[in-house]
Amino acid sequence: MPARSHPAPNRPPRSQPAVDAARAARCTEAIRDIAEDFVVRAEELLHQTHNPDSPATDLVVTVAELGRLTEEATAALVVRQRSQGEPLKELTPALGLTEDRLRKKYHPQTVDLRLASRSRARRELPDSRLPEGTSGPPSPKNRLRVPGQRLACALTLMQARSGVSQRALAERLEVDPSYVSRILSGERDASWRHVTTIVDSCDGNVDLVKPLWEAAVGVRPTGTEPARYLRNYLIALRYAAGSPTTETILASTHNTISAVDLRQALEGPGVPVWPVVSQITNALQGLPDITRPLWRRAIATTERSLPAEAFG
Repeated sequence: MPARSHPAPNRPPRSQPAVDAARAARCTEAIRDIAEDFVVRAEELLHQTHNPDSPATDLVVTVAELGRLTEEATAALVVRQRSQGEPLKELTPALGLTEDRLRKKYHPQTVDLRLASRSRARRELPDSRLPEGTSGPPSPKNRLRVPGQRLACALTLMQARSGVSQRALAERLEVDPSYVSRILSGERDASWRHVTTIVDSCDGNVDLVKPLWEAAVGVRPTGTEPARYLRNYLIALRYAAGSPTTETILASTHNTISAVDLRQALEGPGVPVWPVVSQITNALQGLPDITRPLWRRAIATTERSLPAEAFG
């Protein structure tokens, strides 16, 4: 007579997934990163649509990327819901999928691997990885000039000067201390929430590092005063470079600019000519290719604000 199987008397059926707080936290962090990436791609699409010469293929590529980000966010949200022990049926109306389909489509281990291997979205800027006049693979010195490293240097200086430990920052961010270490070293991109939390914890100035973060992630510069934004960016570069004195900066330019030029670039009024801004950018360990679009916006706004007689 064949043996009959019976359910174990001491194992009641499980009505919902077990809670996994660590996985839920990882999913939450991934969702924040995806949201930041979505902003970058959405800005890129907006710029493309304002350019009548943008090929349709470029628009489709950006739209497809937005779709991929949406799918990644959905996967992270579904897995987080399961990891928190919340019923998947709460998500079915919005997603249009059954609970069974959600379980099969978004398996936690598979989603974990996808999220761990995803690359951050950023708008590629022309020649933004090397200083002007260089070629070949970037040297360690040149790598320090890229926008992400400038931001990392500013955050590291702020943290060191405040005396707040990396462990304390990790507690504020609710992440592992090694995660903070990678942000401060420039090995990992920082979300705006991470930046503001670090700056607030160190009693720093958020407005000081905002231009550096926007350059690092490729977000279009904010603000309605391009000349002021250019000055703020140069001031941020100066801070990230360790706040060198006027004499040190002028010496770095081989005295090709004057103290008056430097003061105008950092304080106004007006906007210096491009060779001056380029020299200052190089002296402050920045990339002129990042500063040039900011200067063009600033000089265009300044010229429009001048009276007609100023142009003869």
